[in-house]
Amino acid sequence: MPLSPESQKRIDREVAKYPPAGKQSAVIAALAIAQDQYGWVSTPVIEEVASYLDLPPIAVQEVATFYNMFDVKPVGRFKISVCTNLPCALSGGECAGDYLKGKLGVEFGQTSSDGRVTLIEGECMGACGDAPVMLVNNKRMCSFMSQAKIDALLDELK
Repeated sequence: MPLSPESQKRIDREVAKYPPAGKQSAVIAALAIAQDQYGWVSTPVIEEVASYLDLPPIAVQEVATFYNMFDVKPVGRFKISVCTNLPCALSGGECAGDYLKGKLGVEFGQTSSDGRVTLIEGECMGACGDAPVMLVNNKRMCSFMSQAKIDALLDELK
């Protein structure tokens, strides 16, 4: 699974931020770039990132499987992560998750039947005061997610 020239350029910019012996410091950024390209980081993608960074594949695999922002199995076009840690749970996070489960017909960790949305339970996103909080594709934070705002988000993601 070759990295595109654009992905390679982006990874090169990340690698340049570190001393020459510090390529391993760019693993998180490189995995995020590869995931943007492929939608998830399969074993061949992990091996390609490792090869590109001249690292052992296990060094990249460890990072990919440690952080929940990396998907090591296929996900929908959109991944919605709902914070259900205690502060958010007490402020509507669990209700928002239940509402999404009903709307999408899935449980946490599953993808909607149309393959569009994967719903996951997220760890603390550092925005407890904005609960319920959701993260879309690891990049877009959505705060104060009422049922109406969830409906609007799902309409937008169609």
